[in-house]
Parts: sequence; C-alpha cells; structure tokens
Amino acid sequence: VQLQASGGGLVQPGGSLRLSCAASGIIPSIMGWYRQAPGKQREVVATSSGTGHTAYTDSVRGRFTISRDNNKNEVYLQMDTLKSEDTGLYYCHARTSSGDRYWGQGTQVTVSS
Repeated sequence: VQLQASGGGLVQPGGSLRLSCAASGIIPSIMGWYRQAPGKQREVVATSSGTGHTAYTDSVRGRFTISRDNNKNEVYLQMDTLKSEDTGLYYCHARTSSGDRYWGQGTQVTVSS
C-alpha cells in the first residue's frame, strides 16, 4: 500500500498550488488532505467521499478545492489565494470501506514573500 503525494513548494501569498496524491494497493473510500504547521497538531483540511460529498475546514473553504479521479485512485487539492497561515506539511490520507487508514509521506507547502 502506498500513497504518493506531490505538488508542494514555495509560493507567494495570493498564489496557487495543486497537490496530487495517488493511492496504490487499496481501493479508497474516503480520501483527503491534512496538514501540520510547525508547533501545531495535524488538522484536516479537506475530504472527499468519492460519491461527490466534500468537506472543508472553515479556514480554507472558498479557497481550496478537493477533487478525485476514482478510476486512478487519485485525489487532488487545488489551493488558491494562499496565505502564510497555510504553510505546513500536507499529508494525503485514505480510508477504505473496512476502516483501514493510510497516510502519505507529506509534502511541504510554504507560503512566503
């Protein structure tokens, strides 16, 4: 089982980034993104049920968009109007219908001028 995330980087405030995550070895039910800022706990950013239902944490709603390609078992996070407080290590997460949970390796997002 592997979750391979990519797409992080350094961007100026107001800029955009797109994260991608490919799951192999499992058939995900729910996929999503979490992030962890320095000195803070990991928090959920956005989730997708795969049947069209999505959810966002309040701080990113309207700026971030989660989407999925169920045929490829991939999930994406389009991040627009980035702010410095969006800086952190972003983790891809997947949960199967049996409740097993898996994490990607994390990809760094830094928003700074």
